[in-house]
Amino acid sequence: MLELNKDLMASSLAPLVLLILRRQESYGYQIIQELKEKTGGELQVAEGTLYPVLKKMEVKGWIDGDWKKVDSGRERRYYTLTEKGIKELETQFSQLNYINDLIHKLWNLPNSILDKPSTSTSR
Repeated sequence: MLELNKDLMASSLAPLVLLILRRQESYGYQIIQELKEKTGGELQVAEGTLYPVLKKMEVKGWIDGDWKKVDSGRERRYYTLTEKGIKELETQFSQLNYINDLIHKLWNLPNSILDKPSTSTSR
């Protein structure tokens, strides 16, 4: 399993959470377990990493959070995807695909092309 640096994890986590919430409402620990299960154990997210991301997403209006009592009598904060969140997921999905395509293009270029000085001029 590859360990991601904190900045990359934080920036990548929002679209992954939005994808989970696209299917059903969920609470924090359940989101962590879904991410772990759906990635075959490749992605393990700490609660301390997830909850600040959920809070930011809620402030931005991408998700709504509601406290609900569960059978044990405890309350859990369940999150649902909003219309704004659906639009954001579509935007981020397109942007991530675009960046992924660019990385693959650059990765597959011969090193000799990458080593050549740029022909553009700056003013």
